[in-house]
Amino acid sequence: MTDYYEILGVARDATPEQIKKAYRKLARELHPDVAGSDPATEERFKDVSRAYDVLGNPDKRRAYDMGADPSSPGGGMGGGFGFQDIFETFFGAAAGAGAPRGPAPRARRGQDALVRLDVDLAETTFGAHREVQVDTAVLCPTCGGTCCRPGTSPRTCEVCGGRGSVQRVARSFLGQVMTTQPCAACHGFGTVIPEPCTECAGEGRVRSRRTLSVDIPAGVDTGTRIKLTGQGEVGPAGGPAGDVYLEIRERRHDTFVRKGDDLHATLQVPMTAAALGTVLMMETLDGPREVDLRPGTQPGQVVTLKGLGVGHLHVGGRGDLHVHVDVDVPTGLDDEQAELLRRLAALRGEERPEARLSAANPGVFAKLRDKLAGR
Repeated sequence: MTDYYEILGVARDATPEQIKKAYRKLARELHPDVAGSDPATEERFKDVSRAYDVLGNPDKRRAYDMGADPSSPGGGMGGGFGFQDIFETFFGAAAGAGAPRGPAPRARRGQDALVRLDVDLAETTFGAHREVQVDTAVLCPTCGGTCCRPGTSPRTCEVCGGRGSVQRVARSFLGQVMTTQPCAACHGFGTVIPEPCTECAGEGRVRSRRTLSVDIPAGVDTGTRIKLTGQGEVGPAGGPAGDVYLEIRERRHDTFVRKGDDLHATLQVPMTAAALGTVLMMETLDGPREVDLRPGTQPGQVVTLKGLGVGHLHVGGRGDLHVHVDVDVPTGLDDEQAELLRRLAALRGEERPEARLSAANPGVFAKLRDKLAGR
């Protein structure tokens, strides 16, 4: 078979623009008005024109790349039959793009959709019910998915007789061979739409905004996907709907940091409360709760409130709330307050305390950050 790519001097993956540019350049060089009436040049000009006629046409180029030569008398290799045709004829669909076994269904399944949903920490902790709006394809209300104008119906294809495929006889070096190909008139469906529905343009579906109700289970986290079966777009010709996947993104909370199903928070307490011990009320996702500080509570100490974390996904129960204590050292003391602290220091023998070195002790925020980072 003639190599048209070689004639034009382009690669087999050349773009249409590159093919057109190569043809124009050669045509200017070989045109009889420029190159004269040399027989060899005239023949080459014909070859270049024939090559562009095939490669410049998307359908002809596709057939040529599959082994057929649309410019030959029979439209294929060896007088109208290409290698691809031989392969399909003798080995069938299991080995290549073989003959169809009947008309293709016009209705096809719709695509799935991915929707990102921002939720609050309280919603991931306890679960929630949300209404979500999605833009998707729905069944055409005018034709009901038939693709036809009301009062009309699909018509059996006159070319293939409703089979969705046509047969042709082609010559090859093996003799005459019968091949089967999808019908170009009905695109393999076996029927044609004589009067398409004007609302959906013969698609059987239209774009619309829908509101979906979804139950968000407790314990979901950023990246969790919730599948809504059959809530995606309706397929062409009223085909089955795809699915909707809701991808959770948890908003950052002003007070609590989440680590798995546990929550962490920092509680600032006065130096006197940490030294003497006290019971403080702390606002949690479950409302006010008591935090019991023992006498001598140190900066960075953790008080754990059981069962006040995030709910466990699908298994019940909840994580814990870890309260990290940050001791607030007073500043801006007045004379009376300063005198009281000096008397306390004297009672404890700490007027001139000795420096005692210890291992590096990062601040409470640094420790909390490192802990959450898994260090």
